[in-house]
Amino acid sequence: MRVLLKLSGEFLAGTKGVGVSPEATRTLAQEIAAAHRQGAQVAVVVGAGNFWRGAQHGGEMDPATADYVGMIATVMNAVALQDALEQQGIDTRVQSAINMQEVAEPYIRRRALRHLEKGRVVIFGGGTGNPFFTTDTAAALRALEIDADMVLMAKNKVDGVYSDDPRKNPHAERFETLTYLDVLNQGLKVMDATAISLCMGKEMPIVVFDIFTPGNLGRLLAGEHVGTRISSAATTPASAGTLPGTV
Repeated sequence: MRVLLKLSGEFLAGTKGVGVSPEATRTLAQEIAAAHRQGAQVAVVVGAGNFWRGAQHGGEMDPATADYVGMIATVMNAVALQDALEQQGIDTRVQSAINMQEVAEPYIRRRALRHLEKGRVVIFGGGTGNPFFTTDTAAALRALEIDADMVLMAKNKVDGVYSDDPRKNPHAERFETLTYLDVLNQGLKVMDATAISLCMGKEMPIVVFDIFTPGNLGRLLAGEHVGTRISSAATTPASAGTLPGTV
């Protein structure tokens, strides 16, 4: 099985909220390493919210420039996560859509596929390499390019998709399954509309789950129903939690 894991940059910051927390980054690396040891081929796209959000600086500087700063910040996170994974004994490569040859390989699809086939974790930095596209869209794009079986949208202490923020509304409804159109029509905060549309066009399944519940990633890849599944089907099949190509 081959998966694309989307991580928010804030996850690497831990309780500090900004920068990189070695403890939080180690926790993420341990979860990814455990999933990798189960036999899954794992690629990762990481955001940069712990350093920079281009949209927040759009009124203060040129929006395209602000987005480029954010893309550079994603490479910082990718290199930090690479170090944490290699401390777990996992061979890892960083590929960047923005050329930074001293710290990362350039993004080359065939090379990325070869790394995955050889059992390496591949971390994609630099977003799509273009301004005005989020790292959610980068995750959907890379998942399609590497022929992933699904996109895994990692969340922090939120175990799926809800009708409202469950931390503010105790009556918020948790969804077991959704269609792509459900997400778009209801304006659910899963990933941006461009990313959802990309996945919908190629019927790429998306699973939203809490990565900080120990073992969740491994259970998901083993076929258990974890989090919320988004696909073209309105309901989960009778095989219940098994996803296509599970190991």
